[in-house]
Amino acid sequence: MTNQLDHFKKTISHAKEYGFVFSSSEIYDGLNAIYDYGQNGAILKNNIREYWWKSMVQLHENIVGLDSAIFMHPTIWKASGHVDAFNDPLIDNKDSKRRYRADVLVEEYVAKIELKIEKEIKKGSKRFGEEFNKEKFIETNTRINEYKQKASLILNRLNKSLENEDLSDVKCLIEELEIACPESGSRNWTDVKQFNLMFGTKLGASSESSTDLYLRPETAQGIFVNFLNVQKSGRMKLPFGIAQTGKAFRNEIVARQFIFRMREFEQMEMQFFIPPGDQKKWYEMWKRTRLNWHLSLGMGKENYRFHDHEKLAHYADAASDIEFKFPFGFKELEGIHSRTNFDLAKHEEFSGKKLKFFDTERNESYIPYVVETSIGLDRMFLAVFSWALREEPIEGGGTRTLLKLPAILAPTKVAVLPLLKKDGLPEIAREILKDLKWKYIVSYDEKDAVGRRYRRQDALGTPYCITVDHQSLEDKTVTIRDRDTMSQERILLKNISGFLEQKLNVKDWLENI
Repeated sequence: MTNQLDHFKKTISHAKEYGFVFSSSEIYDGLNAIYDYGQNGAILKNNIREYWWKSMVQLHENIVGLDSAIFMHPTIWKASGHVDAFNDPLIDNKDSKRRYRADVLVEEYVAKIELKIEKEIKKGSKRFGEEFNKEKFIETNTRINEYKQKASLILNRLNKSLENEDLSDVKCLIEELEIACPESGSRNWTDVKQFNLMFGTKLGASSESSTDLYLRPETAQGIFVNFLNVQKSGRMKLPFGIAQTGKAFRNEIVARQFIFRMREFEQMEMQFFIPPGDQKKWYEMWKRTRLNWHLSLGMGKENYRFHDHEKLAHYADAASDIEFKFPFGFKELEGIHSRTNFDLAKHEEFSGKKLKFFDTERNESYIPYVVETSIGLDRMFLAVFSWALREEPIEGGGTRTLLKLPAILAPTKVAVLPLLKKDGLPEIAREILKDLKWKYIVSYDEKDAVGRRYRRQDALGTPYCITVDHQSLEDKTVTIRDRDTMSQERILLKNISGFLEQKLNVKDWLENI
């Protein structure tokens, strides 16, 4: 656990040092849980967004894009249930005066149990060596099964209490587990109460005539209220999807863990409209498809898992999270929800406008069902960045700081390095830069010894470095260095574009999802 937390601290530090993420308004001592993306972070974030957009919109004939407004009619949030039901369970510690999400306190307690299970598995692996069978060990180990049973009972009770809105039992559970305030160690808790996450604002020239509005807590409703517009203008037939990315805002009880949970964040969502009765088929299909999208980045299958919901939202008949192994443990990265026809039916009811789809094959009108995929862009950024950051030993002693970003997502794809700032080498390097910048973000680096420049580009996550040396003057070749392997090869100047196209072709990354 200590190593994980150390890695998380290094992740945060590296993000700032190399221009990826800054604390917002830092010169004014910052604003809690609000962050700005720096010169490299903005490009990485955009590359993740584009990678998602291509996979959703560009590669699917029946999925189109949308960009809905942040401000929407306030009745939308009444219809969606957000005004009355968009709550988290709040608990205060009387001694430390710190505020917490009650369910998160319990989930963190369970996470510690899961760490104990991992320790038992590691001990078993060390004991049995090559003969170690992980699945059989987990199945037969008494202590592990006791841990698993305890964790399951706790989560089942928590979910049941939240589903029944039995907040007093949530407090009882916290007390029975002897959960203490992480800051003070105190177990002196208040009662649990509901806390609405909506940010309110006003629209109008004066306070007397202004209209109460909300900053949207999710982007999905912008899709639902435009369902008919998109369907008719695009002549869309079921099944079809509408995708969008955009900002959302939630007044989190505790915004925490760097950019994992913020009050201002960005979502990438797709609502897939289907005939009633087909939701199970499409739900399972999108679970597989979305997991494959994550796996296409090469960040290790072992770092992902599904977590099927026992406690369902009021609009859902099935829900599952794709969880990623962050430095602080497995946490939700993306949600797949079968939302039934709840949203469209409610908007039809509250607006008085018909939102039914006429199915020519069935010869009937009905309100479509929906399967949703929703991923936090900021969380995805953190998942990629934290996984990529590592310290590696190098030949001859010492280590290097490596940001092993998937090459397709890396902000800077290529760094061009003249070996010396003379003898015509910078001129050749500049010509390479001039040619490549039409397709890639390329950096030019001529300061310090070439070894130091390599280390700098490794820490920035640049996949390839092109070095121009005196041999380049003789035979028109350059050295291309691979970030991950540190291997080098000579290629002709005229072959540089082809080499990079082969390595950075989005088709090769997305083709098999």
